[in-house]
Amino acid sequence: MNSKLETPNSKLTTGQLVRGLGLIAAISVNVANVIGTGVFLKARVMTCNVGTPGMALTVWLVAGLLSLAGALTYAELLAMFPRAAGEYGIMRDAYGRPWGFIYGWTQFAIARSASAAALAVGFAIFLNDLIGGRLNHTYFTLHLPRGFDVPFTRLQLVALGAIGVTVLINCAAVKFSGGVATFLTSIKVLLLIGVGLGAFFYSGGDWSHLTQANVGGLCEKVAITGGGAAGFAAAMLGALWAYDGWNNVTFLAGEVKNPERNLPLGLIISLFLVMGLYLLVNIGYYHVLTPTQVAGEAASSSVAAEVVRRLLGAMAVTLMAAAMMTSSFGALHASILATSRVPYAMARDKLFFEGLAKVSPRTRVPIRSLIALGIWSCVIALSGSYDQLTDSAIFALTLFYVFVAGSVFIFRRRMPDARRPYRTWGYPVVPIVFIMVNGWLIFRTIYDNPKQTAIGLGLILIGLPVYLIWAYRDRKMNEE
Repeated sequence: MNSKLETPNSKLTTGQLVRGLGLIAAISVNVANVIGTGVFLKARVMTCNVGTPGMALTVWLVAGLLSLAGALTYAELLAMFPRAAGEYGIMRDAYGRPWGFIYGWTQFAIARSASAAALAVGFAIFLNDLIGGRLNHTYFTLHLPRGFDVPFTRLQLVALGAIGVTVLINCAAVKFSGGVATFLTSIKVLLLIGVGLGAFFYSGGDWSHLTQANVGGLCEKVAITGGGAAGFAAAMLGALWAYDGWNNVTFLAGEVKNPERNLPLGLIISLFLVMGLYLLVNIGYYHVLTPTQVAGEAASSSVAAEVVRRLLGAMAVTLMAAAMMTSSFGALHASILATSRVPYAMARDKLFFEGLAKVSPRTRVPIRSLIALGIWSCVIALSGSYDQLTDSAIFALTLFYVFVAGSVFIFRRRMPDARRPYRTWGYPVVPIVFIMVNGWLIFRTIYDNPKQTAIGLGLILIGLPVYLIWAYRDRKMNEE
């Protein structure tokens, strides 16, 4: 094997992190991060854009298969290089240290920290719904120049507490964190199965709804594209948002037991499980409600809440608030657990604060990296800017999916005789389809939202001068 690629691998893993995650925990970490709120909230938007249940279900299936194509491609790469923050190492080795740094910078400084902040605030909002709005209190408002106000509320306090709790949980040994992820994922899976089966057997629904179309649904506050290719693309983006996180276990590749077997299985099984659950629940929605009713639901409500209301009456609001709260907390826990390995791996490469490369001698977990991520996520949660950051960066994160998947061709050419415990099923067609479809989505996003995508690209490219600073610092230290 190419010695240049072996060095960072051994450097990142030897004597540091412990492989404490089994197959069930690996699957759970992935499923926990994928299943957030999208499956509860996106049915209405998708129906408005494609018009019929058949097309909406097709979008869910296609988005799931596209994510699966990515998982099948990633599986080969991770089985070859099962190390901490797996995608970061793949980007670095395939395209060079600057691209590896920019990838890590984007994940830590912008995308996944902002996502964690959004999940934490979402948890607080759903808790507020559960307890009747008792968190609607502002302690003070910080008045900044140019009329920019930053309020500090009970909601934000709870969000900070949620981040703190997940950081604390993840400071324990990875085996314990994996157990927590398994428990929370079990609740999510049982919840979705309950909603789906309840919609079939106890709602008095009608299968004919699946053959109807949206006629007269208000689609209030939905940016309707008018159907066709644009409508399908808009619906796909919504479904892909619900599937996002399918690569979460890749960040923990250095801590999965028997990685040559369990990483590919974890990626693939988790995607099939999520696809099955999403299709089950959405078929249940359309069994209970007509497409017009789905499209006409009030923007402040969700299709899932209306379905549960018809099943359980007044208990629906309480149950859905508890379900969304649990789902958000589970996704937050899995996100913090995985993302903390990115600054750890960068620090091991001397491309970030070196103290973040330290692991606890007792739990073998990068506690300093966890705390740094938690603090930065809290800052973003307080700023209230996480929505703008994630909206602007989402298209560029799709770029990274394309780059990482494309590296399978680079390594096949550069290292033809390397040991590959798993080879991508359907190679080269599956990776090519994944890259081409994501490329089309990137083009559609740039075409439809040029300003937003330009901001996202700008945020990511800020990482280049930061990399030059760190590289210069590392070179000067070596000279001394």
